[in-house]
Amino acid sequence: MTNKNSSLVFGIAGGTGSGKTTIADYILETVGPEKIVFLPHDAYYRDQTGLTLEERSQINFDHPSSLETELLIEHITKLRNQETIQLPSYNFKTHTRNQDTITIKPQPIILIEGILIFAEPELRKLFDLKIYVDTDADIRFIRRLKRDIEERGRTTESVIIQYLETVRPMHLEFVEPSKRYASVIIPEGGYNTVALDLIVAKIESMLQE
Repeated sequence: MTNKNSSLVFGIAGGTGSGKTTIADYILETVGPEKIVFLPHDAYYRDQTGLTLEERSQINFDHPSSLETELLIEHITKLRNQETIQLPSYNFKTHTRNQDTITIKPQPIILIEGILIFAEPELRKLFDLKIYVDTDADIRFIRRLKRDIEERGRTTESVIIQYLETVRPMHLEFVEPSKRYASVIIPEGGYNTVALDLIVAKIESMLQE
């Protein structure tokens, strides 16, 4: 913590479809959304407007280089200094950033969620608590398949190809190894209510301190 007015920064990492968002939602609802700023790492995907749609579809979106993590770090620093930020808005169907941004004001807690947040050394330094969600690969794939078809307009074939060509290899190279940096590892994702209650108790204790 840089000073007594700085926000606490919590990170939730884990593989695609592991249940990170479910845990983030539980923390928001239980601790109170009025106390928390939520920054999803995938809002910071780099804008690919200059490329054709076909070229964009060839990008490895599961590699750390696809994300503008330096901007996320800048935003966390500003929020901790009690400055307002403009959160990017990303269009997953076109692989481009929307022109509109979301105004985010400082709060006591900054909650960051993403598959690669613990794989980035400079970002990792900013976390006061690092939570890793550990879920079996078959469950994660099924959840991703369902999400990408329903929410992102993908076909079953395209999801499977992407999973085999980039998602799984990048998980093994970057995401799974980053588990060793976690303060807490939660098996079974959002279904582990005992772990969730312990996490919330820890967060509330840190807020009081």
